[in-house]
Amino acid sequence: MSNYELTKQAVEEVLSLYPDKARKNRETHITVKDEECSSCALKSNVKSVPGVMTARGCAYAGSKGVVWGPVKDMIHLSHGPVGCGYYSWSTRRNLAEGTVGVDNFVPFQFTSDFQENDIVYGGDKKLERRLREIAQLFPAAKGISIQSECPVGLIGDDIESVARRLNKELELPIIPVRCEGFRGISQSLGHHIANDSIRDHVLGKVQREEIGPYDIGLIGDYNIGGDAWATKMLLQEIGLKVQNIWTGDSTLEMLQTGNQVTLNLIHCYRSINYIVRHMEETYGVPWMEVNFFGPAKIKESLIKIAERFDQTIQDKVQQVLDKYEPLMNKVIETYRPRLEGKKVMLYVGGLRPRHLIGAYEDLGMEVIGTGYEFAHGDDYERTFDQVDTGTVIYDDLTAVELEKLVERLHPDLVGSGIKEKYVMEKMGLPFRQMHSWDYSGPYHGYEGFPIFARDMDMAVNSPTWKLVQNPWHR
Repeated sequence: MSNYELTKQAVEEVLSLYPDKARKNRETHITVKDEECSSCALKSNVKSVPGVMTARGCAYAGSKGVVWGPVKDMIHLSHGPVGCGYYSWSTRRNLAEGTVGVDNFVPFQFTSDFQENDIVYGGDKKLERRLREIAQLFPAAKGISIQSECPVGLIGDDIESVARRLNKELELPIIPVRCEGFRGISQSLGHHIANDSIRDHVLGKVQREEIGPYDIGLIGDYNIGGDAWATKMLLQEIGLKVQNIWTGDSTLEMLQTGNQVTLNLIHCYRSINYIVRHMEETYGVPWMEVNFFGPAKIKESLIKIAERFDQTIQDKVQQVLDKYEPLMNKVIETYRPRLEGKKVMLYVGGLRPRHLIGAYEDLGMEVIGTGYEFAHGDDYERTFDQVDTGTVIYDDLTAVELEKLVERLHPDLVGSGIKEKYVMEKMGLPFRQMHSWDYSGPYHGYEGFPIFARDMDMAVNSPTWKLVQNPWHR
């Protein structure tokens, strides 16, 4: 059998586990790429099947956990019961410079701590008290965002009117964000809601004196493990000036002046494409998608960036490529012999299921399966060209589907999230937590690739795996 036929058979066996109705739904979310790509279509951005174990998050997670949370000089108040804010506290590893409690509030968790009385009588008064307390206790905070949780929307609290009143009273930007977890079908709508709140309450509120020809914005980089710092260093080395980062190690002023650049570079398309499209339509700021995982994609992205600028930048890009190519070749020479031919399955969110493919290929590894937790159709359109024939592509994969596909396809490494990590490791399978780099990083840029290569080698070739057997060797 061909690789395509074997993979197709594995998918059919997994789908056979379901009752007819559930199978009919799920078979539209899993496909195997064929030579003509006639199967390159699958449903996405629809509700999960009730009763299955989905890895998706909620709208609150998309807003507070992804987009707003890393903005370091603001306080992000989780308005609702303590659980949501506590669960999302410091899980994303959004690194930020600054003095904690003065101009860096990322390590903190603020909650209005809803109780039963607040559900019955409303939480507006409590919210007002919390906002006043924050302004008194943390006078250096540049603003406050109100990240509403499910009960707030269910009981109809008017956070917008509270924000308007306290904005005037405290003379402080207070941004209401209607990101109740029940909205939409996944965290993707939370990204969109957060983008819209930035558009409506923040963007364009401050004007810089001038815009230089090389001023750019770095959009959709959340500084996981220092990614944004590595990317910023690379972009500055080719002569560009990174004025704004959205939103890793970011400030309120960066969001306010986000439209005052000559070009936006977007890394995580899914979470923040809404705002770059708005800036293009409203302010005429063009944007382009880039990928800084692995030397092949870094080179490709730098050349694309250079085409947008003059000869000065083009010459510097060539100098940077000449400088780092031998260094990256040494990394590949070290790790490729240890990783050549190893198979990888990915199941993550945002940009990683497609952006990471090139970095694995640089190391001689093969991505045999990839998919997203909360993608839209255009994410998959961008993904199909990145994978080979016979690769299985899946949307909103359930826990049983991932486990059974792993048992049938025999990957040497799985890259997914914390919910999948310990299941895979208990199966005796090497795993990397690819949402937050398993406490490592950065993985972006020339600084990050050696760390990425080391971590993949450490996972796959750890002697630990000689002590356990995975399911297909038992």
